[in-house]
Amino acid sequence: EEGVFDQFNSLLRRQVRRQEGREAEPSACVIDSQSIKTSTNVPASGQGVDAGKKIVGRKRSIVIDTVGLLLAVLVTAASVQDSVAGQALIEKVAAEHPTVRKTWVDGGYRQYLVEHAATLGIDMHIVRRDPAARGFTALPRRWTVERTLGWLMNHRRLARDYEAHPHRSEAMVHLAMINLMTRRLTAESTPSWRGT
Repeated sequence: EEGVFDQFNSLLRRQVRRQEGREAEPSACVIDSQSIKTSTNVPASGQGVDAGKKIVGRKRSIVIDTVGLLLAVLVTAASVQDSVAGQALIEKVAAEHPTVRKTWVDGGYRQYLVEHAATLGIDMHIVRRDPAARGFTALPRRWTVERTLGWLMNHRRLARDYEAHPHRSEAMVHLAMINLMTRRLTAESTPSWRGT
């Protein structure tokens, strides 16, 4: 099921990019992850503990283009390191999107991943937060992936991971992105509970 959603997602992404005056295929991307809690029907073997965020559950690692549209997603146990998931994702991006030549990641990704990306012809930059900054500051290039994760969390089914199998969780992310892109293409703005 994820393969069908992935193909449809790819088709819609090209249309949205063209509508915004960009090339159909991206030349740059951003990678990040999000740890989320799981429901009681998720088997314990598919979960893990993200010690940094103190979350027991799963981790969604996503790759987006600079417009904020999904290129790839990988759902793992929350205990999986960002660099491990990042390696699988960067290989998938290199295979499926040969036009991508640059990517930005946060400090959770290790130097060996930068070197691995270079062997695939992708220039990876680690964007670090300014240690002198206080409170929230938008990081250059990286804020787009945070925005996309926020868009995904607005879909109730993604507020928590309810799926027993990780590939179904990935399909739910694809469905949410398809919903977002169809609204973007049709310029539909549905009233939400946030305005009340």
